[in-house]
Amino acid sequence: MHAPRQGVAGADVVSPRSSGRTRLITIRGLDKTFGGSTIYKDFSLDLPQGRFISIFGPNGCGKSTLINMISGLAPMDAGEVLYDGQTIQETRISYVFQNYREALFPWLRAIDNIHYPLKVMGVPAAERRARVDNLLAEFEVKIDLNAYPYTLSGGQQQTVSILRALVTSPEVLFLDEPFSALDYEMTLFMREQLQKIFMKTRTTMLLVSHDLEEAIQLADKVLLLTRRPTRVAEIVDVDLAWPRTAAVTTSERFTGLKRHCLDVFWRQVKGE
Repeated sequence: MHAPRQGVAGADVVSPRSSGRTRLITIRGLDKTFGGSTIYKDFSLDLPQGRFISIFGPNGCGKSTLINMISGLAPMDAGEVLYDGQTIQETRISYVFQNYREALFPWLRAIDNIHYPLKVMGVPAAERRARVDNLLAEFEVKIDLNAYPYTLSGGQQQTVSILRALVTSPEVLFLDEPFSALDYEMTLFMREQLQKIFMKTRTTMLLVSHDLEEAIQLADKVLLLTRRPTRVAEIVDVDLAWPRTAAVTTSERFTGLKRHCLDVFWRQVKGE
């Protein structure tokens, strides 16, 4: 779903690979408390834009809370977030939710769901059609987009959600456990599709996942978090070639990365 904050529609997105410098998501002094329990206290972090970053950590550490706050969907008690020096309001942001059934509008056809963010932004009808047509052609979508969401499979509904998020050409795409409600076969398929999208667009992607294999397979970097009050345990570079097929997950390098991330994870769970 497109967050209710955007910059200039259609503006060019410059990736760090082409600009000669690294553009950063800068988080400074982030505080968040729920019901007297401190989730984040003076949390600061720099994350590169133009990369795929997954977020993994113990249950209750605030993974979804983090992306909700830095995307502007949830308030922070204190702190500041800047995207290459720009505020959230000045940045084109889109969001894909875990529950695709609730995220899509059931009274709108799939194609109208995809058009919806552009309509809200005031993009003229002819331009909307052109942008949606280009998006669908680029990703070779094979779904009956004249159907209503409730007639589509779970994977098809989540595909529509992702297309709706991409149609605004976001600078940053947030994904909150987007495949957790899908069966395993569809999850593997959607991982492949998301990789294709990232490789084509180089859109900054931040993925919250409860599946460590998924977190590693899809990311340039894995952000490992601690227990509350949450800090960064480690940022692990994933130096695997794209695309990462299912076969990659059995490679020696992948299993080594997974073993290392698990070691860090269990130390946090046990409070070591």
